[in-house]
Amino acid sequence: MLRKFRPFLPIFPLKSIQASIAVAFSSLILLTIAATTFFSYRLSAGAVRHNSENYIEEVIKQVNTNIQSYVDNMENISLLALTNKDVKYYISSNSFITDEERRPYEKRISDLFQSILYTRKDIASIMVFGYNGRYVSDRRITTLNPNAPPKEQSWYIGARQAGGKSVISAPHVQNIIKDEYRWVVSLSRELKNTDGITADGIFLVDLNLSVVSDLLRRIDIGKKGYVFIVDREGDIVYHPQQQLIYSSLRTERIADVLRAPSGTSFAVDDEDGKRFYSVQDTNFGWKIVGVAYAGDLIGYKETLRNSLLISLIGIAVALLLSVALSHRLSRPIRNLQRNMRLVEKGNFEVKAPVRQMDEIGQLSRTFNMMVGQIKNLMSEAISTQENKRKSELALLQSQINPHFLYNTLDSIVWMAEQKQHEQVVLMTSALARLFRASIAKDQELVTISVEQEHIRSYMLIQKMRYANQLEYRIEFEEGILKYKTLKILLQPFVENAIYHGIRSLPEKGTIVISGREQDGAIVFEVEDDGVGMTAETIEKIWNPAPVEAGFAKGIGVGNAHERIRLFFGPAYGIFIKSEPYEGTRVTIKIPKVEN
Repeated sequence: MLRKFRPFLPIFPLKSIQASIAVAFSSLILLTIAATTFFSYRLSAGAVRHNSENYIEEVIKQVNTNIQSYVDNMENISLLALTNKDVKYYISSNSFITDEERRPYEKRISDLFQSILYTRKDIASIMVFGYNGRYVSDRRITTLNPNAPPKEQSWYIGARQAGGKSVISAPHVQNIIKDEYRWVVSLSRELKNTDGITADGIFLVDLNLSVVSDLLRRIDIGKKGYVFIVDREGDIVYHPQQQLIYSSLRTERIADVLRAPSGTSFAVDDEDGKRFYSVQDTNFGWKIVGVAYAGDLIGYKETLRNSLLISLIGIAVALLLSVALSHRLSRPIRNLQRNMRLVEKGNFEVKAPVRQMDEIGQLSRTFNMMVGQIKNLMSEAISTQENKRKSELALLQSQINPHFLYNTLDSIVWMAEQKQHEQVVLMTSALARLFRASIAKDQELVTISVEQEHIRSYMLIQKMRYANQLEYRIEFEEGILKYKTLKILLQPFVENAIYHGIRSLPEKGTIVISGREQDGAIVFEVEDDGVGMTAETIEKIWNPAPVEAGFAKGIGVGNAHERIRLFFGPAYGIFIKSEPYEGTRVTIKIPKVEN
C-alpha cells in the first residue's frame, strides 16, 4: 500500500529547471536523430542493395545478350557454310572432283571465310573438315598440326555426337593449325548432305576468347565485383582470376551456381566477405555469374560518412539551441527566484517584470501582488508597533510625573515648614520650568538647549532633595544646543543614576551629564560613580523578565533604546558600560537634526 502512494520520482532529478529543460530537449533531439538515422540507414541500405542487385541482374542479362549475339553470329556463319554449295560439294564424297578441280573450290571457300573474317574481328578462324579427308580454312595454305589431329579434338567429337546441332566448347587452346595456339571458344557443327541425313563433315568457327574477356572485364559491379562463366559441367569458361582457379589458389561456389535457377541470386558470407551471386543461364548451356560484395553494394559509404558528419554537426547545433532555448525559457523563473531572495533579505521594493501573460507572467504578477501585500502588512505592523511604544512611553511618563511631583511637593512643604523661603522659591521655580518643558505634548522633538534646561531643573530639584548624597555637573558643548533631540531623553537615565547608583552609596556621589558632537552625531553621556552593575544585571536591563520589567519603576532602558531607533534608525541607540563599585556610564547617540 505504501508503494501505491509513493510519489513518482522526477524524470530529470536535476536542481535547476534550465538543466532539466536542456536535458529533456537534448534527449528528444538525440533520440529523434538516432532513430531517424538508424531507420534511414536501414531503408537506404536496403533500397541501395535491392537496386544494386537489380542493376547486377540487368548487367548480367546484357552480358548474356552480348555473348548470345556472338554465338548467334557463329551460328549464322555455320548456316552460311551449311548452305554454301561449294562447301557441300567440296566435302561431299563425289569422286568426280579431282585434285585439279578441287583448287578452285578451296579458293572460293577460303575467300568466303576470309571475307567473313574481314568483317568480324572477333572470329579467330573458320574451317571445314570433310569426312572425305579434305579440309579448308580461311587461309589459302593451311598446314595442320600433326600432333593434334582434328578427329581427336573434343569439339570435333562433340559435333559428330550432336548430329547437326551446334556445339559450343569450353575455352581451350586451338592448336590444330601448325604453330598457332590461340585461346578460343569453338562452335562446331556437323554438315549434312543435301539429303539432310548423310553427314559429310564438321564445320568449325573459333571465337577469340579475348573478346569475351574484354567484354566481361569492362563490366563494373563495384571495386571487388566481377563476372565469370561456367559451362553446364561446371568448368570455368571465363574467370578474371582463371589462373588462380586452375592452380587451386582460389575457389568459387560452382556447385551453388549450378543449382541456382536462372535469374536468381544467393548470398555467401565466408572468410572472403559477404557477397551476392547473380546467375543467368544462356541458351547454349553456359551460366553467367555476377559476383558483388556487400561493401561495394553500399557504395555510398563516403556519402553516408558525410551524412553522419552533417548529422553530428546538426546534433551539436541542436544541443546548443536546446541550451539557449532552455536558458531563455527558464530566465523568467530565475529572475523571479532572484527577486524572491531579495524579498527574503527584507527588500520589499523589488518588482518582477511581467512581459507576457503565460503561466510565468501570471506567476510574476501574483508575486508582485504578494510582495505588495507583505509590504503593506509590514508597514502596518511597524506603524502599529511604533504607536504602541509611544503609547507605552506616554503611559510611563504619566506614571512618573505624579510620583516625582508628590516627592517634590513634599520637599517644598518640608522646606516651608522649616522657614526656608528661598529654597522653596528656588525648588518651586525649578519645578515650574521642568513641567513647562514637558507639557508640549505635540512636540516629540525639542532643541538640546530645552533638553539641557529640563535636565538642569530636574537636577536642581534632586540636589535640593539629596543635598548630602549628590553632586552633579552638566557639560554640554555650546555648538550642539541648536540641534534637536527627543523630549525628556536624558531624565530617565539620570533618575536611574540617582536611585540605583548614588542613593545606595554611604558617601556622596557625583553624576556628570554631558553632550558633544562626535563623528557627525550627537553623543550624550550620563556617568555616575555609584555602585555600578554586573554583566548579568546589564543583560537583565536589556532583556527584563516580566516581573522585573519594572526595574527602576520607570522607563525601561530597552524601551528608550527602541524609541531612539524608531525615530532615528538602527545606527543610533543606547550603550551601557558599568563595573561593580566603580560606576556606570550610559552613552546615548542620536543624529544631528537641524532645528
